[in-house]
This record gives sequence, C-alpha cells and structure tokens, in this order.
Amino acid sequence: MNSNSQTDIFFVKLQSFINKKELIKLTLAGKRDKTSDLKKLIVTAVELKKGYCLNFIYRHNTKDITKNFEIAEGLKLLENALENDFYNGDMFTKTENINLIILPNGNQQIKTNKPTMVAPSTFSHDKPKDRLINTHENIYLRELEITNAIWEIRREMSDKYKQINQYIELLAPNLTELSLSKTYHLVDMGSGKGYLTFALYDYLTNNLKLTVKMTGVEFREELVNTCNAIAKKANFDNLTFVKGTIEKTDLEHIDILIALHACDTATDEAIYRGIKSEAALIVCAPCCHKQIRKAMNVTNELSNVTRFGILKERQAEIITDTLRAMILEAYGYKTNVFEFISLEHTPKNVMIVGKKVSDAKPNKEQILNNIAAIKKLYGIEKHYLETLLET
Repeated sequence: MNSNSQTDIFFVKLQSFINKKELIKLTLAGKRDKTSDLKKLIVTAVELKKGYCLNFIYRHNTKDITKNFEIAEGLKLLENALENDFYNGDMFTKTENINLIILPNGNQQIKTNKPTMVAPSTFSHDKPKDRLINTHENIYLRELEITNAIWEIRREMSDKYKQINQYIELLAPNLTELSLSKTYHLVDMGSGKGYLTFALYDYLTNNLKLTVKMTGVEFREELVNTCNAIAKKANFDNLTFVKGTIEKTDLEHIDILIALHACDTATDEAIYRGIKSEAALIVCAPCCHKQIRKAMNVTNELSNVTRFGILKERQAEIITDTLRAMILEAYGYKTNVFEFISLEHTPKNVMIVGKKVSDAKPNKEQILNNIAAIKKLYGIEKHYLETLLET
C-alpha cells in the first residue's frame, strides 16, 4: 500500500484499537467484483483459549463461513481484502467510528464520527439470558453456527439469536389464541437459511407440545439441501424444505402461512395463497414496494409530497401495506400492523398479521369502497393483490 494512503492510516488506527482491546466490530463491504458470491466481511474481537483473536464471518449469498485468526494473520487478510475484494471499511470502536471509502479511481477518504455501538463487557462468548429458544444441546442452533460446540452463543451471532427470540415472542400470542386441532400445516414461504423456520418448529413442538407439519419453501436449492440435512440431524421429523416459489409451489391445505421479507409482489402472492387456503393465520413482513410506487400518479395536493423521491418511496410503503391489511379484512381477517425487528437490525421492520375471524362477517362492500377511495387519492389503478384475487 502507499506509504501515506488513507488505507494505511485506517490500519494504524485498527492496530491501535486492537492493542487497547477497544475494537467492537469491523465491516468490509462494497464488493469490487460485482459477480463475486462474497457480499461482506464482518470481523469482531474474541477471547479464545489461545488468546485474543479476530473472528471473521465471510458472508456469501447463501451461506456464512466463520473462521478465527491470530491478530497478525487477521490484519494481513484484511489488507488483502481491501486491496482486492472491497471498497469500503467501517470500524466501530469504544471511542469513535471510522469509515474508509476507496473510489474505483483509487482516491481514498476517511471519515470519523462519534461511537454508535456499545462495547461488550467481555470479549468471551455472551452468556444467554432466559429465552424461549433453549440453546443447550439444540442441534440446529449449532449447525447454523449460532452456538459453538459447547452450546454457547457465538458473540458475532448474538443479534441473530435475539432476533429469533423476538420473532417467537411476537408470534407466541397469535399461535396460542388459534383454535386449531393439535395437528396442522404451517408453511414458511421464502425460508432462506432457515433461522426463523427452525426456531418456530422448535417452539411449537418442544414448548407448546404440538404435532405440526411444517414446510419451508425456498428457491435456492443449496439452502434447501442444507436445511433438510440440519432438520434430519435435529430429528425434526415433520419439518421439510422444498425448492420452489411462493406462487407455484404445490402445497396441501395451509393452516398458517408465514412470509418474511418476500420482495415486492411476492408478499401479495403469499397473502393470496393464504386467503385462498382460508389459513387461520397469515403473517407477513413485506420487503420492497415497487409495484405501488410505480403505479402512483398523484395529481392533487399530495403531489407536493410524492415529488420527492424518498418521500414517495415511504408513501408507497405505507399505502401498499395499508391496502394489504384492508384487503385481508375484506376477506374475513382481523389484521394488525406493527414493528417486527428494531431498525438497528434491519430496515425491513413492518409485520402484518391477519387472523381469520369465524364468528363475524366483514362489511366487504364498505371496505372495498374505502380501498377504492385511497387508490383514487393516489392515482392507483390496481393493487397487485386485488388482481390475484380476481383471477
């Protein structure tokens, strides 16, 4: 590297914070090769039996690879990664945040800000609090690398463990209120790496003692195979992962449908399948709202809001999810919309829950008239979910 480059300064600071044991987290992102499967590199400091080390999480499209390195080796690997793999480095420490930006033309700059992360009290693995999901001898947590070989939460996965438990805590009241038979079919659309799918199956079978058939639907075959292998190791006999899409996967009757972070109209496809199956519970955490954003054609006073790109995007999110909730109500569901996971974990933080109401008929005509009024206000011709329900 150049003797006086901003990158050199960045690494001098990094070495200093490591020496003082004040490094909280380092993230390398902004991949140089857009075709690369490696998306991000996350580094934290850990205290192991062999001493103070750097823990690397190589985040790929479909998997995470975790490795520990001694300090000197880890620093060399980081230098190499910034030279060859990534443009940006974000360092979080006890006293300041440092952002390194490398432009494609080679220009570099460093920005320093006030600290935003709280340092852990110890660099050893965190001791888990009382949670709905037990860690001891819980095989799927170990296989997903949330816990280590002695069932302790890995420090770098503590946020994921908290997210899993918050998810179960949010769903628990809705699940216990359902008047279903002891055996029912739950489908998780877009199950991904399976973190939340495994946790929910664990909670239903081991905490609530229910006999549940559960299906995880995922388009990426590698993840399907990995999750099925983990389910087998964990003896989760009634949990199966299948390759497919939300729209086309052949499924038997669905009692509970879950779709977390299904992109754009995939959320509508999931809600549609839940409504058509008369599912007792539909749970969605929408992601992206492109369809309504493109469909909005505001010509009234609200045009002063939607002329700003970021505000139009936020309006589109609110209108999309409002209409989804109202359409669910029109088809006999009691709906609720609330925060799922705090913004520090993910910007996709809205959850829509619809519970089928059997003892009351909705005023469908009135709800549809209200939907039409909102669409007229924003110059929207059709919500995609409406189109699906009309077929």
